[in-house]
Order: sequence, then structure tokens, then C-alpha cells
Amino acid sequence: MQNLPKPLKEVVDQLSSLPGIGPKSALRIALTLLKMPRERANGVGQAVLDLRENLCLCDECACLAESSPCSICADPTRDTDQLCLVPEWDALLAMENMGIYKGRYLVLGGLLSPLDGIEPGHLEVERLKRHLGSGRVSELILALGATLDAESTASYVKNLVERDYPDVRVSRLAQGIPIGAEVKFMDKETLKQSLVHRQKV
Repeated sequence: MQNLPKPLKEVVDQLSSLPGIGPKSALRIALTLLKMPRERANGVGQAVLDLRENLCLCDECACLAESSPCSICADPTRDTDQLCLVPEWDALLAMENMGIYKGRYLVLGGLLSPLDGIEPGHLEVERLKRHLGSGRVSELILALGATLDAESTASYVKNLVERDYPDVRVSRLAQGIPIGAEVKFMDKETLKQSLVHRQKV
């Protein structure tokens, strides 16, 4: 990649810094953008800029949305007594795609990972406490996955709830999700079975 013209190299370097995109893929994407009609390439660039400008975090659930509250939190038909805790927004999307869960969500913003320096203060723990302290939540469903970080996060949350909110029942997705897997990569049927057969923690 050393012999690329500077403008092309800059685009390749930026793209290859994204997760899941290596230098060869980044070069293919950059060349595709270069071959596009100017209007279409401008549209791609503008869409990226608009992504930053037109999205916000929902004040209620911390998911990405165009406005706050998001459409899920603003929906009066959703059950307020069930709160599903997910690590990231894409896990929320996976849960919603099942079409059977009718409660509310909270996006934790990641998982506890002491080795990576991610502690409770880096996550939406205070927002979780506000929800649990409201008196509306009777069940907290942990949909965090089955990785080691997910297990430590689940243990932390379970201890927090048992200590400070004893009236809230804590459940988790059934272990139809294989160990080491993340919620966002699960197929719809596995997720559905995991939710339906969730277990008390």
C-alpha cells in the first residue's frame, strides 16, 4: 500500500482502521468510491456526516435514535415491568427482530472488562439504577451473551440487584446461546428459544 497516491492512501488508512476491514478490503472500497459518479460518492460522504449529526442517545434506554425518547420507549403498548439489559445497540436490534419481546430495553454500553479498563463507571449502571429504583420494573432480563466478560457483567448486575432492589426478579436468556457467542450474532430462532426459556439467576 506504500505506492498509492496520497489521497487514496488516506482513504484506505481511514477505512482499514474500522473493525473488520483490512487493508485489501479498504482498498477495494476506496476504489469503488472512486469509480462512483461524483453525486453518489458525495451522497455516501454526506450520509456519514449526517450519521453523526442526526443521531442521539435515547434518555430512557441509551439506544441510538433520531429523537429522545426513542420509538420503543415512546410506545405506550410496551410492558414497563420487564427491562431487558443488552450490551450494545446491535444486540437490541437482534432482540427486536424476533418480534416476541414486548418489554423495554436498556443498552449498557458494553461489558465489564477489567483487563481492558472497562469498569462499572464506564457503563450505563447509573441509568440502570434509575430504572430499577423507579418501582416499575419487576423483572430484569440479562441478554448479555455468554462470553467471560458477559458472565462477569451478569454477576455484577445480579449482585447489585439482590443487594439494592430485592423485589426485582433477575433472569437471563436460556443457555441455548453457545459459550463464547454474542447476542448480536445469534439467529432468530436461537434467540427466541433463549428468551422464552430464560432462567432465574
